[in-house]
Amino acid sequence: MDAEATPDASPQEARRAATRLKVREHRQRLRAQGMRPIQIWVPDVHAPEFAAEARRQSRLANESPEEAEIQAFIDSVYEWPDDEYSQ
Repeated sequence: MDAEATPDASPQEARRAATRLKVREHRQRLRAQGMRPIQIWVPDVHAPEFAAEARRQSRLANESPEEAEIQAFIDSVYEWPDDEYSQ
């Protein structure tokens, strides 16, 4: 598919074609810099199922007999940053 709009293209089609051209050129520049595109799939944190599963796992962890020991370990190894980047 050619990114250039035909002379009789609608303004919307012309904008889409211009956008495709910009994206293509941007990707070519990145590839010329030694970059390559990748696609990864991550959980959708906005999905209701994600929130429900997070609550379920939190409850399980909280109700675990080892919860106090686990939290004590996390507290002992976790260090809150005290630098200008943490504010």
